[in-house]
Amino acid sequence: MAGAGIKAIKTRIGSVESTKQITKAMELVASSKLRKAKEKAESSRPYFTTLYDSVKDIAQNTRGVKDDFLKQREVKNKCYIVVAGDRGLAGGYNSNVLKSTVAHMEDKKEKVMTIGKKSYEFFSKRGYDVVKSVSSVEECGYNESLEIAQGAMDLYKKGEVDEVYMVYTKFISPLVQDVKLVKLLPLAFDKDENLNETKKEENSRKPRVQYLPSAEAVLSYIIPKFVSGTVYGGVLESFASEQGARRTSMESATDNANEMLSKLELSYNRARQSAVTQEITEIVGGVEALK
Repeated sequence: MAGAGIKAIKTRIGSVESTKQITKAMELVASSKLRKAKEKAESSRPYFTTLYDSVKDIAQNTRGVKDDFLKQREVKNKCYIVVAGDRGLAGGYNSNVLKSTVAHMEDKKEKVMTIGKKSYEFFSKRGYDVVKSVSSVEECGYNESLEIAQGAMDLYKKGEVDEVYMVYTKFISPLVQDVKLVKLLPLAFDKDENLNETKKEENSRKPRVQYLPSAEAVLSYIIPKFVSGTVYGGVLESFASEQGARRTSMESATDNANEMLSKLELSYNRARQSAVTQEITEIVGGVEALK
């Protein structure tokens, strides 16, 4: 019985060590990808922030400016661009994005555009209308993001959807990622009602920008770039968040494996010591019986 127990513990130790090797390798891969993804996400933010500020400035500070993407209308149908991961083993990264999206939806009549394998699998298996998809977040570059954005804008122009939302995960730190649900269309901006009087006065003193040939022409040129840029920025943020979540998850799994190995090794040593003691006792008993 003791020998069987020792064998079972040794088998368990081998299994945990194999698992530990896998989690450690995945942790190292995620760490490597995270460094590059973090740099891309952070370097892209100034560009898209400038686009946003430009669109906001024209929309709020130019009288009479008109654009189809600024018109508010009765909401009958919506479209969601959802960015999730290509694979699992990343803690609650994928489930948080998907749960947030479903919670905002009213029913399954909404159209969905998916980026990432997990996003496509989730919505396609549940009967949602997936109109466009990109299979891999890692391989989703600006051109692929532009196709998704253009598809959403086309649906909005045709009147097939009245609002377009994007759900992604913003990278804050390797340990913290925040799910974001942003409204892409129609464009809406805060009126800065919460700014204090000093800030309002500073803004009023800023020189007005003159847009040529006209504010509307510049706006119609910038808005498609702003939408596609927002989609691409969300993809970069999500990929960095996925790697951060996976690294943290795999690091935790490796630590748990180490803790489990320590307990198993202690149990193994105790079982082996017990077996040795039992054998000595049996030998002594046999010698005494022969006297």
